[in-house]
Amino acid sequence: MAEPTFKKISVIGLGYIGLPTAAMFASRKIEVVGVDVNQHAVDTINRGEVHIVEPDLDLVVRAVVNEGYLRATTVPEPAEAFLIAVPTPFKGDHHEPDLKYIEAAALAVAPVLKKGDLIILESTSPVGATEAMARWMAEARPDLSFPQAAGEAADIRVAHCPERVLPGKVMQELITNDRVIGGMTEKCSEAAARLYRNFVTGECVVASGPRVAEMAKLTENSFRDVNIAFANELSIICDKLDMDVWELISLANRHPRVNILQPGPGVGGHCIAVDPWFIVSSAPEEAQLIRTAREVNDAKPQWVINKVHAAIGAHLSASPDKTAKDVTLAIYGLAFKPDIDDLRESPALAIAEDLVGRHVGAVWVVEPNIRELPSALPEARLMDMGTAEKADIHVLLVQHREFSEINQDIGAIVNVCSPT
Repeated sequence: MAEPTFKKISVIGLGYIGLPTAAMFASRKIEVVGVDVNQHAVDTINRGEVHIVEPDLDLVVRAVVNEGYLRATTVPEPAEAFLIAVPTPFKGDHHEPDLKYIEAAALAVAPVLKKGDLIILESTSPVGATEAMARWMAEARPDLSFPQAAGEAADIRVAHCPERVLPGKVMQELITNDRVIGGMTEKCSEAAARLYRNFVTGECVVASGPRVAEMAKLTENSFRDVNIAFANELSIICDKLDMDVWELISLANRHPRVNILQPGPGVGGHCIAVDPWFIVSSAPEEAQLIRTAREVNDAKPQWVINKVHAAIGAHLSASPDKTAKDVTLAIYGLAFKPDIDDLRESPALAIAEDLVGRHVGAVWVVEPNIRELPSALPEARLMDMGTAEKADIHVLLVQHREFSEINQDIGAIVNVCSPT
């Protein structure tokens, strides 16, 4: 007998992953209820608008809200499948994963669970997080059985299915990318795969369990982090040896088995800048290379800051009638990658914060993807490119498409993102 289809889905967390996922299911004519603690986000979505920047997302959200397939609320309600897509930050200044948002989501959903429901953790998580989520729910609902105790006979099915999308291409990659399915039992995996096949055209690949699925996502991002660290370290070496790192990488990449990535001001985003530390926290003695790569990338912003201060010093040496207060800095880009508005874990934002805090002169910021500066930059001013050309020092941090035609004769340029 065929398993029933899912008629109502709830997505917990309506951020950069949760909202596109909710919109994608709703576009398949499935009733979707999005849940978020942010009342502004809920109200914005219910107007058919979006509170984040992602190509094509606004068009899909407007359509599915107007058609009645997507609505948002702050309180969970009954559904047949629940997808949890909430943040997994660090604890304080340490690199230990903090599961408080996953726990809060699990406990919020628990009261509305019923026999036959499917719970999927989409949040990028340290190994063991899915099992911890299942334990929290089981403690909150002793009247229901969960896979860790009842196996295939459990009332509730639980799986981990990490998102694997690139900001700026989320709406496309949600559909076409393969999906890793890590159910706590075989039936859990089958249910999760059946859910995603509503819109996923890539393969739904079943892992041997949630821990492997969790580790797969962490491994993908750690692989990229290690390779970026190699490029960033090369850039520092080339600077010391007075070489053009982009020329060097271009030449090296002509080898048929070499593909060096591009250096930058560091590594940002909620994935690559965070996930490797989850592996380190799970196996601190064994994860030597992964830890070193993180340390290289985390140190790159300070190297950039030192380069900017050196440029200020050179400018003052050439203009002895000026003081540092007379030097205006223009910072190009705050997002963690080109052509998006996402500032999470952004090295460019960290660099801007430091420069604003230390530089006594004016600091102008050019970031075409945001309408106002974050509160961390109280003394800076958001400028357009035309006005910013009047600055004395120009710091190119993010390769937004708008920056590709920056006038190379505008003055002193500190370029750490790519050749222009």
